[in-house]
Amino acid sequence: MARVLVTGMSGAGKSTVLAELERRGHLTVDTDDDGWTLPDATWDEARMDRLLAAHPDVVVSGTVENQGRFYDRFDDVVLLSAPLEVLLERVTSRTTNPYGTTPGQRAEIAEYVTTVEPLLRQGATLELDGRLPVAALADVIERLCRQAP
Repeated sequence: MARVLVTGMSGAGKSTVLAELERRGHLTVDTDDDGWTLPDATWDEARMDRLLAAHPDVVVSGTVENQGRFYDRFDDVVLLSAPLEVLLERVTSRTTNPYGTTPGQRAEIAEYVTTVEPLLRQGATLELDGRLPVAALADVIERLCRQAP
């Protein structure tokens, strides 16, 4: 089993893929939920430490400033990416997360694609096209989960 981080811009498909992996029986943690992210938009490091120490077989999703501190504790860091116009269409039409509904938030996403995504790409062990079918993305990540570290 393996620990996998799924990261990427808002609208890339992280939560959707995570839901599919959970449906398939994998332990998953979406750090957009349940207080994983602190008010300063970083992960609760003590909580993440406990999670990773306790579970050698977890898929975590999120994109936060301090995630790089944990890269050495993940077997794979998967970047989901998609063109900006796809990201913006998705965040505008989704009903599960309000981020991206305002013009200011969409401008942030556009900025992050040019400033943050390249940094995520540098730290990723694999990049996947978030426009692929959810089942195909989950298949790839599931194969990573089955690999022994």
